[in-house]
Amino acid sequence: MRLADAVDKDPDKEGHALFRASVKGVKRLRQHTPPPRPSRVPPVPRKRQHVETPAPEDPCFHESVMETDIGDQPDFARPGLQHGAMRKLRRGQFTLEAKLDLHGMTAATAGRELGAFLVRNLAADARCVLIIHGKGLSTPDRPPVLKSRVNAWLRLHNDVIAFCSAQPRDGGTGALYVLLRKQR
Repeated sequence: MRLADAVDKDPDKEGHALFRASVKGVKRLRQHTPPPRPSRVPPVPRKRQHVETPAPEDPCFHESVMETDIGDQPDFARPGLQHGAMRKLRRGQFTLEAKLDLHGMTAATAGRELGAFLVRNLAADARCVLIIHGKGLSTPDRPPVLKSRVNAWLRLHNDVIAFCSAQPRDGGTGALYVLLRKQR
């Protein structure tokens, strides 16, 4: 039977006939099943590197730490801190056990004072301290120097669990509540 005869008899078979004519010499491929994928190995968590607590002369308290614009209210909390503890810190509900005023200090002096202050209070097993860094209003064309450096320095200190801007009664955005790790 010719292709033309098949088309004339049944218009629905036109497509089938054309298809069969076009694939006349084609052989079916053997079906190849791909090898099974190897089972996924779960990732192995990296061990945390223990970083020593900075001493007052430690370079992380050096004045070369970059100044950055941290906004009006810097917040920081290490992973694992409970939300309730951070909320309590923001509300100023921890008892302040010590206070450090860095007003008028150079960055180098402030770094040394901050390092010594933290070491003293950790040794005394203080839980919450207040650090007054000022608002940086004397440098209107640049970000606040001490405010941004204190923010960076505290983040580098392993025994600082969290910090946030103080309540207006304690200095507002010119001061920080700092929550320290309990010493064993």
